[in-house]
Amino acid sequence: MTDSAGAAFFDLDRTLLRGASGPIITETLMAAGIVRDRKVPGMDLFYRFYDLVGETLPGMFLARRMADVARGWLREAVQEAAETAADALVHSVAPFAAPLMDEHRRAGRPVVLATTTPYDLVKPLADRLHFDDVIATRYAEDEGKYTGKLEGEFVWGTGKLSAVRKWAQERGVDLKESWAYSDSIFDFPLLSAVGHPHAVNPDPRLRIAALVRRWPVRHLDLPAGVPKIAGLEPARILRAFLRPELFPYARFDIVGVERIPVEGPAIVVANHRSYFDTAAVALTVARSGRPVRFLGKAEVFDAPVVGQLARALGGIRVDRGSGSGEPLQNAAEALQAGELVALMPQGTIPRGREFFEPELRGRHGASRLAAMTRAPVIPIGIWGTDKVWPRNARVPNVLNVTSPPHIRVRVGPPVALAYDDLHADTASIMAAIVDLLPDEARQRHEPTAEELARTMPPGSS
Repeated sequence: MTDSAGAAFFDLDRTLLRGASGPIITETLMAAGIVRDRKVPGMDLFYRFYDLVGETLPGMFLARRMADVARGWLREAVQEAAETAADALVHSVAPFAAPLMDEHRRAGRPVVLATTTPYDLVKPLADRLHFDDVIATRYAEDEGKYTGKLEGEFVWGTGKLSAVRKWAQERGVDLKESWAYSDSIFDFPLLSAVGHPHAVNPDPRLRIAALVRRWPVRHLDLPAGVPKIAGLEPARILRAFLRPELFPYARFDIVGVERIPVEGPAIVVANHRSYFDTAAVALTVARSGRPVRFLGKAEVFDAPVVGQLARALGGIRVDRGSGSGEPLQNAAEALQAGELVALMPQGTIPRGREFFEPELRGRHGASRLAAMTRAPVIPIGIWGTDKVWPRNARVPNVLNVTSPPHIRVRVGPPVALAYDDLHADTASIMAAIVDLLPDEARQRHEPTAEELARTMPPGSS
């Protein structure tokens, strides 16, 4: 992104939040004694339907009528209840929303919450998320009580566009240089007015409109570029197939999966002996029940079919030698969102005699990423993958099902790092990986000519 005179406008429900804010807000108002009626029959079903398909005309008609329902409420009491609701709502914020908002802030753009939900109910949440401003429906008040009328427009549909235009004109913001994010077809007017519209978790009609208009489609609970299939991330679908019995040409001995954090960010690092290492790491992490984002070489992402699959699974492309910091920044954003990120610090599979060296040498990517995020670094030692897919082979040996090679995988505890010396931290990471390898890996070995040949790319002389 580049500097501009634009702003970034975010819708609330099913965009910034994973679902609807209504259930939490209603529960809080009831707990505060502001809403005295018990739950309306079918309300839970209504919200579940909303989470699936988004806004509907009947639902928005009810939202418009809420100003009348609020007649006589004490504004101060509502604001206090909203503070409590915000404490709960922050846990419903989509994990990749914060990195996206930070990206706009770094570009110098105001970040604005633009929502139909009443201002007094969302302002505390906006403050917690450090929004620069809030454009929302406002209830009129008199002597500290709501009157049942609106102050200004109902911020929905064309009303939201009108309110955003007024805000932009007052502040000299150019909508054609602005970004907007929404899930709803009813925000089509606003999305059409900005220069950079994004359909986020779009409802069925907005998905079609985004396809026709070629608008980007995002899901802020997933990295950019990762789609959803029937509401599920491809990595979660693929995890069902990451089972040892589906690899009859290899036998896995995996120990220490419980050391992979069940939640929160973590950097998974492993040694690199084969193209099959990725499968071994993926299968190991899958046992923890979590998806993992791999940093991979550009060649993988440029390959037909495989590259598209790598992107769909949330892989992070690395152009070695380009000097770009974007891959690490993308990985840091994934960690900030509480994801697992995996990489091989060696970068490439060692060739020749280096393949047999007991001391592993690593690049600084993992230690740099750890210093940026303070995410724990979880080492994995892999052994035997080169027997399944040696470097001199174009494909793995999938026919060896009668005597498949053994793949040994060990997961270690987090590596103790200083964060102020990349060389020392990288050495610590590589030493932790070596400690997880079998004894034979730590013994110097004089390779045969045949063994050396297996470490070279296909076609090498």
